[in-house]
Formats: sequence, structure tokens, C-alpha cells
Amino acid sequence: MRTDDLGKLLLRLTLGGLMIFHGIAKVIKGPAAIKGMVAAAGFPEQLGYLVYFGELVAPLLLIVGVLTRPAALVIAINMVVAVLLAHSKQLFTLNPASGGWALELQAFFLFTALAIALLGPGSIRFGRRGGFWA
Repeated sequence: MRTDDLGKLLLRLTLGGLMIFHGIAKVIKGPAAIKGMVAAAGFPEQLGYLVYFGELVAPLLLIVGVLTRPAALVIAINMVVAVLLAHSKQLFTLNPASGGWALELQAFFLFTALAIALLGPGSIRFGRRGGFWA
């Protein structure tokens, strides 16, 4: 086992583990708020259910290392949509409590997902099939 494989595992577990809590919170709260945001943006409200795929299914796939690249891309797309629908007014603002960028969490999720999509899963994963979409 190489250290780069441990690094890829750490990236997958961190992003998947942190993102899945957002999905669980949305399951507990229900889909109304998400569906409302999607409808307010002019899209069919049923598209709001895709957030569950991006915040529950894709993180689980990352954690186990199955379909890692597509799962990471789903999370990246999910974060772009989240910024556009829910956080666009914060794009150029700072968090008054911390002094950091207001969207640093969303940026962390987005760019970590892109890094995983580019790097792939590493060798520590279930179903150790190869190929680009591993």
C-alpha cells in the first residue's frame, strides 16, 4: 500500500463522511424547502429530489470506493447547483463571525470532489475493479 492510496482514501472518507450528514439532515427535514428553491428558480420541483442522490447516494459510493469518479462529479455538480440556488448572494461576501469566505464549506466540497474525480479512488476500495470510472 502506498501513501498516495491512503491520501485518496482520506479524501474519499472526509468528503463522503461530511457530505452524508447534509443528506441525512435533508431526509429528516423533508423535501419541501429544496423543492421550493428548485421551483422558485423555474425548474420542476421534482428535480429537488436529486439532492438526495448528491448528498446520500454519491457520498456512500465515495466512502466504499465504488463508481468513485462519477460519484465525485455528482457531488461537484450538486455543489454548483447549491451555490447557484441557495448561496449566490454570498459569492463575494465574508462570514462576519469567522472572517472567512462565506462559501468556504461549499468550495471545500466542490474542489475536493473535483480532486477525487481527477485522482480516482486509489487501491483501498471495495470491488477493486480498474478502469477510468472506478
